[in-house]
Amino acid sequence: MKIFITGGTGFVGGHLVRELLSRGHQLRLLVHGRKQSREQSLELVEGDITRPESFLHSAAGCDALINLVGIIREFPSRGITFERLHLQATANAVAAAQAAGIRRYLQMSALGTRPDAVSGYHTTKWRAEVCVRESGLDWTIFRPSLIFGPKDAFVNMLAANLRLSPVMPVIGSGTYRLQPIHGDDVARCFAMALEKPETSGQVYSLCGNDRLTYVELLDAIAAAMGKAAPLKPHAPLGLMKLIIPFMQMIPQFPITMDQLQMLLEESICDGSWQQTFGFAPRRFHEAIREYLAPAA
Repeated sequence: MKIFITGGTGFVGGHLVRELLSRGHQLRLLVHGRKQSREQSLELVEGDITRPESFLHSAAGCDALINLVGIIREFPSRGITFERLHLQATANAVAAAQAAGIRRYLQMSALGTRPDAVSGYHTTKWRAEVCVRESGLDWTIFRPSLIFGPKDAFVNMLAANLRLSPVMPVIGSGTYRLQPIHGDDVARCFAMALEKPETSGQVYSLCGNDRLTYVELLDAIAAAMGKAAPLKPHAPLGLMKLIIPFMQMIPQFPITMDQLQMLLEESICDGSWQQTFGFAPRRFHEAIREYLAPAA
């Protein structure tokens, strides 16, 4: 199968490209600058997902389109907003599939996406899902929990902080829960969906089998690094809700109100996706040791 991928050069894209190539697919990736690929089955085409005229016909001749484009934080002064990179990017990807006569379409969404969402992140993800649902294409939508892997942002950020200090501040109680899923497992679900006609018109919430509180997550990361559990002073939730709206305008500040809202809402699911895809996800504690364990 020949597959057009938007967002294929990002963290999850790296996992997906490897998985699809291992299954013998031919890939065409949308990239920002002129690049060359040494992989015979991997073609790179230049374009900008926010400018449909730059790539609208680039998907011609492909059998499926996968849209992975998304951001976790906005930087409006640089044009990086949820509106542009969730909703507009999805509308442009759908238009490219329609222009190319592609029927099969896979969309990356996020766990917690719903019509009555509070965060701007989830609100725009939902509107993007509506765009896909109303496209007339044979679509499948995936809503992953926190995705981890060797090049992830979240787990590696926490690990970097732990290398600098044994103190890890926690907002509120720290009992809000997450069910991280490995990037390899997310990629495997996307790849398998292309082979399973029954996944068309379905939405799948993806999560791992380890349900951890934020405090437990910190301890697991420290253990994988060969360190003792960090000290965890608790910052009052009410105070942080007053501080974050002002501090989030500083790019280096580690959290936004949207991200705090998503933490408090939790990121967990029932794991029913495994009934369709037929495999167990990688365990969090063992998998993070592969890239966080100290060198021997």
